[in-house]
Amino acid sequence: MSRIVRPYGDTTGDGMVQMSFTLPIPHDKRAEGAALQLAAKMGLDGAMLVHAKAIGESYTFFVVYGATTHLVNLDEVKVVERDFPHMSPKEVNDAVREKLGRKLTVVGACIGTDAHTVGIDAILNIKGVAGEKGLEYYRELRVVNLGAQVAVPDLVNRAVDEQADAVLVSQVVTQKDAHLHNTREMSAAFREALPPGKRPLLVVGGPRFDENAAADLGVDRIFSRGTMPSDVASFLVHRLVFSNRTEPQTTEPSNGTTA
Repeated sequence: MSRIVRPYGDTTGDGMVQMSFTLPIPHDKRAEGAALQLAAKMGLDGAMLVHAKAIGESYTFFVVYGATTHLVNLDEVKVVERDFPHMSPKEVNDAVREKLGRKLTVVGACIGTDAHTVGIDAILNIKGVAGEKGLEYYRELRVVNLGAQVAVPDLVNRAVDEQADAVLVSQVVTQKDAHLHNTREMSAAFREALPPGKRPLLVVGGPRFDENAAADLGVDRIFSRGTMPSDVASFLVHRLVFSNRTEPQTTEPSNGTTA
């Protein structure tokens, strides 16, 4: 199998890609020309404008189609591979009961101004997502779902009160890197409130997170798109039941932000 690949559009290796963006200009011929100029400056050869639609009076949404000359080296792609076995609800329950000897407590929330509970509810609520039940279905897990717009100090206090083994945070609102700021604030608050070895496992998830950024953000794990409740449950058992977890040796999160 070739380790160097190009995008596929109409024929293999033609490099064709489709890209969408918005420009802060009214929709007219000049706006369409500006969109094609931008596509050319971004390196698309023979770019074609396939869609343009006004968004109000002063903005236009575009879709362009063209060829890129860039190649992808698969050997240089860095991803977070799953380093734990996938477990069924029965296997999770049996492991917690037999090896932990008590229920495993999970506290979940959307923090900051984030009011989008669809992510945290998909993982925690018994109804789950895509036919798979959430963590409330697992009889050996005790789930406390705090819902939306939870202030970080309130999350820390509740986690301490509940003696949480793990804290799950979902972040859907990402404007101006709000998800990164909120996550750093949360991890710093837990480090300040609890000594090493007493802190709960910190897990965050959302569509804009980079799974490679856990150490930078000061958390134990990041889950992104496509995560199912069983993925999270399996990870919790792996880290909290089978691994005799101690405080993770992560680097101190930086004060800056990442894109």
